[in-house]
Amino acid sequence: MSELTPLDKAEAAVRDATANTDIVRIVAAVLATQQATQQQPHQCEHHTPQQQFDAKKWWTIGGLAIVGGCVACALALAFALAATAIATCATCATACLIVLRSMWRDYAKGK
Repeated sequence: MSELTPLDKAEAAVRDATANTDIVRIVAAVLATQQATQQQPHQCEHHTPQQQFDAKKWWTIGGLAIVGGCVACALALAFALAATAIATCATCATACLIVLRSMWRDYAKGK
């Protein structure tokens, strides 16, 4: 057998390195493809950290809602009473006018 010359050894090393480089490129391409196809879990960035529960704030909101409801109820009752009073006055005025008209007719006829 003939011994390999240093030039032959260098050529063999270059061939091995080239083959290894191709394998490394293929592996890198496969890994990049896998990373691209994997779905990353969606992380919301707009969430703010949890705040402490503030009972005073909710008592205030509830109290204001109750007071607002009471005010609205009182206004509704006042409107209903005013509407009833107006209707009663209109009815009385109509009856009074009918009686006065009847009296005027009697007076005009000379009775």
